[in-house]
Amino acid sequence: MTASNRVNRQWRLKSRPFGLIKPDNFEFVSEPMPEPGDGQFLIRNVHLSLDPAMRGWMVDRPSYVPCVKIGEVMRGLAVGTVEKSNHPKFAAGDRVQGMFGWQEYLLSSGEGVTKLPESGLPFNAYLGLFGLAGLTAYAGLLEVGQPKSGETLLISGAAGSVGSLVGQMGKIKGLRVVGIAGTDEKCNWLVKELGFDTAANYKEADYKKQLQDSSPNGVDIYFENVGGEILETALYLMNTFGRVVVCGMISMYNATTPVRGPSNLALVISKRLKIQGFLALDYYSKVNEMVSNFTQWYNSGQLKYRVDIVQGLETAPVAINKLFDGSNNGKLIVQVSDPPE
Repeated sequence: MTASNRVNRQWRLKSRPFGLIKPDNFEFVSEPMPEPGDGQFLIRNVHLSLDPAMRGWMVDRPSYVPCVKIGEVMRGLAVGTVEKSNHPKFAAGDRVQGMFGWQEYLLSSGEGVTKLPESGLPFNAYLGLFGLAGLTAYAGLLEVGQPKSGETLLISGAAGSVGSLVGQMGKIKGLRVVGIAGTDEKCNWLVKELGFDTAANYKEADYKKQLQDSSPNGVDIYFENVGGEILETALYLMNTFGRVVVCGMISMYNATTPVRGPSNLALVISKRLKIQGFLALDYYSKVNEMVSNFTQWYNSGQLKYRVDIVQGLETAPVAINKLFDGSNNGKLIVQVSDPPE
C-alpha cells in the first residue's frame, strides 16, 4: 500500500455526530501534494491511531483541548516518516509521531512532532505500545493508581489497548489482576495469553457474582474505562482507602440521552475512596521512562500487545465505531501507507 504521490487525501469534519459517528459526518477531499518551504518538512503518515477520545473532540463544548472545527482535518495521533526536509533537525527517513490528523501527508515546522527512536520492534509498536495508549496505561496505573505488591487490580475494558497493558503491568508489579471484557474470546485472551488471574464477561447474567468470587479480598485499584453500571458494581467491591483511576467512560460517549450514574457514590465516604481522573498528556515527562520499561518488558516476554489494523485512510469513518461496538481486538489502527523498510 502506498499513499498517493500526486495528491494529499484528507478527511475533514463536515458535521457534528449525534449518537454513533457516521461516514457523512466527514468529507473526503483531495488537495495538491504540499511541498516543504524553508524550515519545513513533509511527513507521510503510515499508521493512524483511532481512539475513543476522538468522539469527544467532535463535540463543541469546553474541554481539555479545543474541539475540531467544521471543515478542519480530523484530529488524530499518527506515526509516519519524513519524506522531504528543509529543516535542520529533521532528515528524510526520520520516524516521527504527532497529531498529524486523518490525512496522507502534512507539512510541519517541527512543533508538536516527536522524533522516534529505533526500537527494533514492528512499526506498529509505536502506537500499540509507545503511543497514547501506552502512556495512558503507564501513567494511569503507576502514577495515579500507585500499586503495591499483593493488591487486587480490577480493570474494565480490559481487552482494549489501554486495559490490556494495565493488566500486564499489574502482574509485573505483583498484583492480582481481574479483567472485565465483552466476549468470552477476549476474556480467554486476557487470562491465557496475557496472564490475568481471571476475567469476567459483563454480558453474562452472573458477571457481578463472578467478579465478587474472583476478588475474595476486595479490590484495591479499579481502572475505569467504561462508567455506568460497571462503575457502580466496582464501587461495591472496593476496599477501604481504595483508588479509582478514571481513564474513560466509553459507555457515555455516543449516548443521545443522559446515562445513569452510579447510585452508590456514598460508598466513597464510608470507604474513604480516592477517585482521580487524568490525562496522559499530564505525564508526558514519563515518555522516555515508559519506552525504556516497555521495551525491556516486551523483550523479556512480560508485555504483549495486539493491534487491529484496518487498511486504507478511506476506512477511518467506519472503522472508528469498532471502538464503541466492541468489535476491535487490540489497538485500533488505520494503515495509511506502507511502513518504511
